[in-house]
Amino acid sequence: MSEETWYQTAKFKWTASMALIWLVVDQATKIWVVQNIKYRVEEIQVIDGFFSLVHAQNSGAAFGMLNDHEYRMVVFAVFTVIALGVLWQMYREIPAGDRYQGAALGLVLSGAVGNAIDRIHKQSVTDFLRVYTENPSIKPWLVETFGTYEWPSFNVADAAIVVGLGLFIIHFAFFQDDEEDLKPEPPKKPLAL
Repeated sequence: MSEETWYQTAKFKWTASMALIWLVVDQATKIWVVQNIKYRVEEIQVIDGFFSLVHAQNSGAAFGMLNDHEYRMVVFAVFTVIALGVLWQMYREIPAGDRYQGAALGLVLSGAVGNAIDRIHKQSVTDFLRVYTENPSIKPWLVETFGTYEWPSFNVADAAIVVGLGLFIIHFAFFQDDEEDLKPEPPKKPLAL
């Protein structure tokens, strides 16, 4: 097996492993929430006044956008197909041994597929991570600035997408130039006599 083939296989295994691990975590946590937390009724406090587990169903996109749109499932299907095409192209462009970008891509892929599974299965996405504040000194500022004192509930798939995109941003902001410097120079042609 050539060195390049080994790296190509390693890139695939790294990306696929990250995607599979986080997809399983996403689906397992959503199943647990649906089975153990009553929809819109119960809440499990993890960190009092800051973080809890809830059971919400979001039939829209991020922040509830397109929640009541008649053709939202068609829009989500088209968006998912386009996103998967972009992710495939990104995968093809990742250097053979680049595990960092492979991990980032695996995270984004797991999030896209995890939320797509929910939409196909029940036309909504299970959200359960609630971040908020009960701090009386911060709460008025947040409500005045953002109109709320809590972030909309989200799930592991959403977090995987954000972390994966963040890793790509870090890579392109800080490491892309380093990779360019490490590329070998093309061989110089001998001078003709």
